[in-house]
Amino acid sequence: MTRKDLFDFVIQYFEKNMPVAETELVYENPFQLLVSVILSAQCTDKRVNMTTPALFKKYPTPEKLSKATFDEVFPFVKSISYPNNKTKHLIGMSQMLVEKFDSEVPSDTDLLQQLPGVGRKTANVIASCIFNQPKMAVDTHVQRVAARIGLTRGAKNPLQTELQLIKYIPENLISKAHHWLILHGRYVCVARKPKCEECGLREVCKYYQSTLPKVKMKK
Repeated sequence: MTRKDLFDFVIQYFEKNMPVAETELVYENPFQLLVSVILSAQCTDKRVNMTTPALFKKYPTPEKLSKATFDEVFPFVKSISYPNNKTKHLIGMSQMLVEKFDSEVPSDTDLLQQLPGVGRKTANVIASCIFNQPKMAVDTHVQRVAARIGLTRGAKNPLQTELQLIKYIPENLISKAHHWLILHGRYVCVARKPKCEECGLREVCKYYQSTLPKVKMKK
């Protein structure tokens, strides 16, 4: 099977078995998604969704969050991983949105990465989910699943993974494929003990094939 054949197989599988694939973060506008994605770093979407309702009620706009102090915001996010840094990032991000971008979340990924707490992955999520751009955001799930299946080869960091994936995935499916890989990694191809017995990609998966007993050839 060629690499193109592998991508075609995986895409067809997900199109059939996961026709609807989208973020599990709960948000109502671009600002809320930006806050949620910043909070989601090294944290589950479930925990973020438990945290943000109270935060959004208190600080519904960049203007209001930009005027808050660290001690005012911290209690809302203290149950999230790295709450100190994320509190600073949320306030700094809101201040820059107000001062530099007229309180509007920019669509350009380079501009997004100027915001505190926003790296390439977060910028790609916003560009993809909000502005429907063909961006592949690579988190730990995407990187793990892509490597296990064999979609990526020798990728040592998220950028290398991203570039290999977008080379073979049709542009109109890149944003959706991001969610396919995340959700597959979250619920099937989990980190410690992948549920290979439940996976419809077994027959083409590099990782699964490596777990099968080797057949010794008779001399």
